[in-house]
Amino acid sequence: MKKTILFLAMVSLLLFSCANQTHKKAAEENPFFSEFNTPFNVPPFNKIKEEHYLPAFKQGMKQQQHEIQAIVSSTEPSTFENTIEALERSGSLLTKVGNVFDILNGANTNAEMQKIAKDAAPLLSKHEDDIKLNAVLFERVKAVYDQKEKLELSPEQGRLLERTYKEFIRGGANLNPEKQARLRQINEELSLLSLKFGENVLKENNAFELVIDKEEELAGLPESVVAGAAESAKERGHEGKWVFTLHKPSMIPFLQYSEKRELREKIFKAYISRGDNDNELDNKAVLSKMAALRVERAHLLGYETHADFVLEKNMAKKPENVYKFLDQVWKPSLAKAKEEARDLQSMIKQEGNDFKLEPWDWWYYAEKLRKAKYDLDDKTLRPYFKLENVRDGAFAVANKLYGITLKEMTDIPKYHEDVKVFEVLEGDGSHIGILYQDYFPRASKRGGAWMNSFRKQSRRDGSDIHPVIANVFNFSKPTGDKPALLSFEEALTLFHEFGHGLHGLLSNCTYETLSGTAVPRDFVELPSQIMENWAGDPEVIKDYAKHYETGEVIPQGLVDKIKKSGHFNQGFATVEYMAACYLDMDWHTLTEAKEPDVKKFEAESMKKIGLIPEIVVRYKSPYFGHIFSGGYSSGYYSYIWAEVLDADAYQAFKETNLFDQKTALAFRKNILEKGGTEDPMTLYKRFRGAEPKIDAVLKRKGFK
Repeated sequence: MKKTILFLAMVSLLLFSCANQTHKKAAEENPFFSEFNTPFNVPPFNKIKEEHYLPAFKQGMKQQQHEIQAIVSSTEPSTFENTIEALERSGSLLTKVGNVFDILNGANTNAEMQKIAKDAAPLLSKHEDDIKLNAVLFERVKAVYDQKEKLELSPEQGRLLERTYKEFIRGGANLNPEKQARLRQINEELSLLSLKFGENVLKENNAFELVIDKEEELAGLPESVVAGAAESAKERGHEGKWVFTLHKPSMIPFLQYSEKRELREKIFKAYISRGDNDNELDNKAVLSKMAALRVERAHLLGYETHADFVLEKNMAKKPENVYKFLDQVWKPSLAKAKEEARDLQSMIKQEGNDFKLEPWDWWYYAEKLRKAKYDLDDKTLRPYFKLENVRDGAFAVANKLYGITLKEMTDIPKYHEDVKVFEVLEGDGSHIGILYQDYFPRASKRGGAWMNSFRKQSRRDGSDIHPVIANVFNFSKPTGDKPALLSFEEALTLFHEFGHGLHGLLSNCTYETLSGTAVPRDFVELPSQIMENWAGDPEVIKDYAKHYETGEVIPQGLVDKIKKSGHFNQGFATVEYMAACYLDMDWHTLTEAKEPDVKKFEAESMKKIGLIPEIVVRYKSPYFGHIFSGGYSSGYYSYIWAEVLDADAYQAFKETNLFDQKTALAFRKNILEKGGTEDPMTLYKRFRGAEPKIDAVLKRKGFK
């Protein structure tokens, strides 16, 4: 008997030793299982492989489950520290792998990454539901929440408590078991549908190519655009030809300058038909199902619509407030767009043509009209907007406002050769964080531009955790011996996303959940959009807009023309965008959990607001990634609301000077550093002294 016990003990010890060795080996092989031994602990991209993600996701979930179990099994009374703060600090490994995976799956994906996303999505959905629907954990959270008035909490602690409690309620903690089970099913299904939607759009984007093999079909196109198309053709195996794609740096110049109307129509229709081609990549059934599931989930949780569920956390609070705000801007915008359409139609007739203005004509004739009215076009401007100069201009603005500097680092891991990395420093030389900037389109990157965090700013156990931020773009690439030359709109985009980057970098919060850009969706665009004002200001533009060949500063005459043309085509730009805002809200104010016919629904939505046929909504439903594969459902209006905020906030600088240190410090302390630690309107009024008014943005757009 003793021999048997001894034998079993030895076997147990051997198994334990083997398990330890296996775990140790896994830790050595999987970079996520140990500290990143890199400069500033950035991700070791050169060591991270696709096979590391899923094990790290699973281990991260397992670790957080143990951390949650420690909270719920505690025999101590619930306190802020042992419940709310302990919950906030849980899941560090899961966050670590999730941040890296999410950014790279958007910026540098492949088939294997997309498969991992599909495999991980239901696991992550279940894991999150397991936390939010843990009855014992909720009891402990509620016990702290119920005594919040008696607790001496800081504003940030109070905000974290409020947010944690409400997230449990919004996550179904008060539902009965049957409804909780259905909620789990909905959340899992939505997570998978959202992934499928985004993948379909990316594949549709990459599938189309307009191949031109006759030089005469390039008529009207600038030399740089033609050179870019030749390089694109070479990359795609069409040596000696020219290829245009649906990536905007390729498509937009084609629409602006191509004299071949039938080709403009072809590429434009391909763009607006993404996800709507009745093939295996069609998104109509996907988004219709998502809309129905969102209604059902809202009803389960006690809300009339998905928009009511989402907007409860935003500044707008209710759908009717969003519609009321949109209507205020829509009416003057539509009137202006109709006036612009008449001007373009007149130009068509003046050229001796008798066809009706169509959406694929708008960019072409608008560019012609801008040239005629202001002697200004994109071809004239691009040589002055070399990518590196624009970037340095944005960095210089941040330096003048906040005293920070950005120093390029060449000895640090990065995930793609196009990426540049910068250390961000305070005026005294102390470290703030790391900024990655990823500039050019590629098949592995989704469209658009965005900011995200490899690591968010926070404080733990008295130590500062410094942020690692990513700006991702899709700018015009260098061609031949020419550097990357941006359009003025692309220059604005760089400043915009860098503004988001500053929000993440200059965050000064304790809790990761509240730091940086963790603010209501209709407040998050303020720090980004206010930066666009400096990008286009005549005083600033001359500091960074220099001819890429001669170094000549942009002439005053061109600066004056940019300023004079500031209101040009604003009706089109605003109507195109706002139509998408209405479409978003219409999808998410549905009250019945039915799957609508997408084309019919969209047509009725656009008819209701009177969208003119010469303009197509910026995002048709089947490729409206912001709301069906991003985080902007019921929140796409945020950009125009943020324009109200940024126009009013920028006025504070104009009332003194563009780089007034007192105003800049107030903006940094009350907006950029605060994250989501206080109510956004409270923060805004503390900075500005009053609530914003819509008049400033209407005036800026030329509608007043």
